Formats: sequence, C-alpha cells, structure tokens
Amino acid sequence: MPSNDILLPRRALVGGLASLGGLALAGCSDENPPTYGNLLRIADDFTYRAQRLLLPRNALVRQFDHADITSMPAIGTTDPGNAKEPAFSTDFGEAYDRLRKAAFAEWRLEVAGLVARPGAYALADLKALPARTQITRHTCEEGWSSIAQWTGAPLAALLSHAGMLPTARYVNFHAYDETVDSIDLYDALHPQTILAYGMNGRDLPVAHGAPARLRVETQLGYKSVKFLRRIEVVEKFDDFGKKGNIQNGWSWYAGI
Repeated sequence: MPSNDILLPRRALVGGLASLGGLALAGCSDENPPTYGNLLRIADDFTYRAQRLLLPRNALVRQFDHADITSMPAIGTTDPGNAKEPAFSTDFGEAYDRLRKAAFAEWRLEVAGLVARPGAYALADLKALPARTQITRHTCEEGWSSIAQWTGAPLAALLSHAGMLPTARYVNFHAYDETVDSIDLYDALHPQTILAYGMNGRDLPVAHGAPARLRVETQLGYKSVKFLRRIEVVEKFDDFGKKGNIQNGWSWYAGI
C-alpha cells in the first residue's frame, strides 16, 4: 500500500473514529469470551466482568513525566530472527532476519478479517496516521515494573482506516515469534492502545519488538505483543489452541 494512500482528510478520520465508538457499543456485549466457565477461571471471569462494569469507558491509565522513565529489561523473545533463541520460528524466523537486516524497509503489517479495506501497511503508513506519545508503566506478570515512553499509531485509527465492520468483536494479533493473542473492542479502541514504533524517543529496539509492537496499557505486559506481522479482526473468539494463552496456563484477560 503506497504511503500516500493512507493520508486521510481530518474530517474523514474523525468521522471514522466516531463510527468506531458506535461499533464498540454494538460489538462489546456483556457476554464473556468462551474461555471461562471453568472452576479455575472464576477469578478471571470476576476480574473481566468487574472491570468492564465498574471502570468508565476509555478511563486512562496513569501517565508519567520524562523524569520518571526507568530502565526496562527485554524478556521473552528478544530477536525472532535468531535461530539460537528458544522461540525461533522455522516459519517466520528467517523472514524476520531478512527484514531486520534491511532496516525493516520491506516490513508490512497485514490487516485482514472483518474490515472493508484489507491491506498491508508499511512502517511509513503507520507513521502517517495520527501519532500518540505516552509515558506509562509496564507491569510484568513476573512481579516487576518499569516506566517507558512509547510513540505509535492508535490501534483505533488503523481500524478506522481499514474500515472495521459492525460485526467485529475481537482483534487478533500474530507475531514473528509465533505469539498469538487477542483483545476485545473495549481495549482495541482504548485511546492508549497503540501500535508502538518508538521507545524513549528512538526507533523501537529489536529486543522490545521492532519494528512495531502492540501496547495495551490497561493489561499486564504479556498482552502487549511484540514483533507484529498480522492483525485480524474477527467476530468469534479464538483461544488459538496450543499456541494461545489459555492452554498454556495464562489468563486471556489480564486487566490492571
């Protein structure tokens, strides 16, 4: 997709985001994703329902000052193109290695599923969308936290440009390290949910998910998928089987 195709008149963008707000109401019912009902998932169910019921829609998480920025370790996959890493993917590892060596000039983020205008977005296309910079706390499920500055395109703006359809309920994310995860429309359309391509005033480092990663500031860190390659908008929930969080002992919803 040529970068000049993505530039929208301000009125069209605002109108598109307004329509997405209406879709959020239609697409986010009180029905829980079908990962619950299990005795071991009662706490997940309670957390999901309580946060959706009690927290104001689009309530912002705390944002910090530059002086509050701390060091942030890179954990999990730090280079999906490195065959020596445990999570190296035989399907996508070599492709990522080629993209990284070419400074991600050929990288494209595929947007598919329930959208009127599916396509492949270059890094320049994401940067042509309205940008958001935020300094937020990354809270890890392992018990540590850190504060960093993130710059990127709001996911809502990308979904607006792609023309998300009224039947959409979830957004699935696929990464080069074969991580797969999803969020519902509440979090997908949250103003602080961004596709980050910058960190602490510089390009996003490889170890933190270059060239673009998801930032879901309303949930624990493992929901902020790194090394994005594909986004799919869907109506039905998918637990992704053995590759997904549920069957690997993790909660699908990790709200904080």
